[in-house]
Amino acid sequence: MRVAIVTESFPPDVNGVAHCAWQTARHLRRRGHDPLVVTPAGPAPSGDGGDEDRAPCPVVRVPSLPLPGYPQVRVALPGRRLAGVLAAHRPDVVHLASPFVLGARGMAAAARLGVPAVAVYQTDLGGYARTYLGAGEGVAWRRIRAVHRAADRTLAPSTAAARDLIGHGIPRVWLWPRGVDSERFHPAHRDLELRRALAPGGELIVGYVGRLAPEKRVELLAPVCALPGVRLVVVGDGPHAARLRAALPGARFLGTRTGRELARIFASLDVFVHPGPQETFCQTVQEAQASGVPVVAPAAGGPLDLVEHLRTGLLVRPHDPEALREAVLTLESGRRRRAEYGLAGRRSVLGRTWTVVGDLLLRHYADVLAERAARPAACSAP
Repeated sequence: MRVAIVTESFPPDVNGVAHCAWQTARHLRRRGHDPLVVTPAGPAPSGDGGDEDRAPCPVVRVPSLPLPGYPQVRVALPGRRLAGVLAAHRPDVVHLASPFVLGARGMAAAARLGVPAVAVYQTDLGGYARTYLGAGEGVAWRRIRAVHRAADRTLAPSTAAARDLIGHGIPRVWLWPRGVDSERFHPAHRDLELRRALAPGGELIVGYVGRLAPEKRVELLAPVCALPGVRLVVVGDGPHAARLRAALPGARFLGTRTGRELARIFASLDVFVHPGPQETFCQTVQEAQASGVPVVAPAAGGPLDLVEHLRTGLLVRPHDPEALREAVLTLESGRRRRAEYGLAGRRSVLGRTWTVVGDLLLRHYADVLAERAARPAACSAP
């Protein structure tokens, strides 16, 4: 099968949409298929991940611009080259990763080629418009509807995301979660030397990994940061980095970390906390669970599918800094509970590897191809 994967943003080591596209292409290649990735031009992955950083298939880079306020992420510009690239690849399926600008062009090109398109919803662009602009949510959803209604199938990463899509009038919505590398993210990577460096007084190490951006609500961790006997570790970069350094005095800011180094940090945490309520999935929750670390997250969006309350972690009221603080206090005083939650979290992700999730995607491809093949026969039937 020939598949063209069009991803709206890049690079894969700091951007979840691109990372998922990279992993998809890698799985297609392993299964003997012929993928092509069309991605914004930009820096190569950081090089810390060994084979994971190598391009899994031919990659075509199109002109791009840095995302305003977050230059580490590149966003593709629409242009005529995409249609020619897709026509030359002769795909059986066009896979659109979080389509909005480049992906909309990809959808139109797929229609001209008579090829089915699978649109993967990954980013709450309506929520982003509300957060960054204070307006424009309705405009964003009109664009999302226009693109996804044209798709043969829309794949949502979580039940909450699927519910939002259906509620906004988008048809043919199916669930397709994200995978996790359960070998890279593993409890065995816990590093006592790193723990001593991060918390020389033996403090409980509570970590956040992700973009330092408004929608992540990292400032809600201020009460956690102020707890005696707790060391807050923040991994990532973004437009709110300077503001958060001022808001979270005493926290250790490690900047962007990737690959094996990131896996070592995850496994060395005592608790992972993600305060953002706008996650369509929340990949870092899965990576923490694979690392054997209990999770605290808001009872909203993607984490509802990932965190089983009182078994793999704690779900708390969204937007509530005191609820986050109380959850960390609960885990701080219960070493055995932390261990039990971490072990249960690790077990919960073993059936969600990229291999499992990739094979599920192949079944989605097969279904849309079968549906397309059946249409002419259905139309000509008496």
